[in-house]
This record gives sequence, C-alpha cells and structure tokens, in this order.
Amino acid sequence: MKHFQLNGQIREKGNKAVIKAFRRQGLVPCNLYGLGMDNVLFTVVEKELMGLTHTPASYIVDLNLDGKVYTAIAHEYQWHPVDDNCLHVDFLAVNEEKPVTINVPLNIFGHPVGVQAGGKFTQLARSLKVKALMKDLPDQLDIDVTPLNINDRMVAGDLKFEGLQIVSDKNTIICRVSATRAMQQAAMEAAKAAK
Repeated sequence: MKHFQLNGQIREKGNKAVIKAFRRQGLVPCNLYGLGMDNVLFTVVEKELMGLTHTPASYIVDLNLDGKVYTAIAHEYQWHPVDDNCLHVDFLAVNEEKPVTINVPLNIFGHPVGVQAGGKFTQLARSLKVKALMKDLPDQLDIDVTPLNINDRMVAGDLKFEGLQIVSDKNTIICRVSATRAMQQAAMEAAKAAK
C-alpha cells in the first residue's frame, strides 16, 4: 500500500477555546494512539491533510511529529456538519507485525455478460474493509465483473484475496446487473403472447 507523508506539531491538551483557535489558524487537531503507546496530541495543516481526506485512495501514513516519525492509518474523521471541513482525526499507530484493518478502494473491471445482453450495471460499494499485515495491503482490490449475468450480483462474501481477510459484512452488495424496464416489458409481452 502507498505511503503518505504528513507533518504535524505536538500540542498540549486544550479546552474548546484552544481547539477553536487551532482551527481558525487552518490547523486540524489530531490524536495518535495504539500499540500500547500513550496518546500523542498534535495538529496538522488542513491543506496538507486534504491529500488524505479528498481522495478515494487509502494510505499508510508516515507521521512526522516534531522530528519523530510514526507509522499510522487514519482511523476516524470528524466532519463539520455544514461546511464539510475536517474537524478532528484519530490516527491508529500500526507496525509490520500486527494485522492492520483499513478500507481499500475497489477497482472494477471487465464488461459484464448481462450488460452485453442489454442489462444495466450498478456499482453499490466503492471500498471494502480488509485486514492484513502491512506488507500484504494492496492499493486497491481488483474485481472482474465479466461473469455477471442479468439479475446476478456480487457480494463481499464472494471475494477471496491471498494474504488478506475481508472484514466488511459478507452480505455487502458490491455490484449487480439488473434487467432494464424495456427488457421486463418485453418479457411480460412475450408471456402474454404465449397464453
């Protein structure tokens, strides 16, 4: 999986006024925890954080906090309900020895058989949560949808990838091919004509 470099400055625990002051300066308060370490409070520049928040890709984050580098993943974002800007990020420290759970984007390819027969293809999931050692984490999950026929669907439980476990609910629908209205109409007319 690709790495993303992010610089931050360690901060003291502050009250709401201090946190608001950070945000006015274009800084986002963050928290790093995990692997039995003490919580590390820090801030990052909001514009630099956008490289993580405004992309469908997933990254291992190399956090440089006042010269010390930590390996982490973005665990949880808090967003402003109106402005849609990032208010807070929780980062989870990770290492090579312990499995990491992270969302990985889907790369759907192929031309479904059902679409060639006139069906309509719909993609319902853009990413899946997976668990693997850091060295086995892919940048994306490649999924071939060529075998899908009309009224077929693909769920998370159908997928198998070497070296990683899919943590998303196995009933999560990834994509489907459905009959179009014109096809349903034609089928009904054919059934009436057959009577």
